[in-house]
Amino acid sequence: MADLILTGDRVMLRPADDGDLARLEAILAEPSVARWWNPPPPEGAARAWLDHEPDDVVFAIELDGRVVGSIQFAEDADADYHRAGIDLFLASDFQGQGIGPDAIRTVARYLIDVRGHHRLTIDPSASNLRAISAYSKLGFRPVGAMRQYERGPDGTYHDGLLMDLLAHELT
Repeated sequence: MADLILTGDRVMLRPADDGDLARLEAILAEPSVARWWNPPPPEGAARAWLDHEPDDVVFAIELDGRVVGSIQFAEDADADYHRAGIDLFLASDFQGQGIGPDAIRTVARYLIDVRGHHRLTIDPSASNLRAISAYSKLGFRPVGAMRQYERGPDGTYHDGLLMDLLAHELT
């Protein structure tokens, strides 16, 4: 999938690569982004994002030719569970403008229509109300709280919210 490009209503999603490291590192360091992510590892948050798991597919989110964030998906190809999970982040200046939902909808359509997934998941921090609201508008529904799910930048664990979307619920 190294050459996979997806186009949304406003965004273009292209495979992220080492040329995006500096821009993604800058975005991940912005306070409104960094507060929702694990403490950065020694190699840097962007490098860890790009190298997260070998089977993850990581895109740069471009708006008018500028990288404004990144989105990735991971698939569970087991026929009994055939689902995919999505994760993303956006630069502060581009939050609240419908860019994140456009990127998510674009990836979701690909995962449902092309890859054949019937269920998608996303797991924001339980206190990230902006993200939860955006995901809900796309049709994601809360499944349940995951207590002390993820370590935050301050080193303490916080709750996550598991949300899922069935293929026919995508708006």
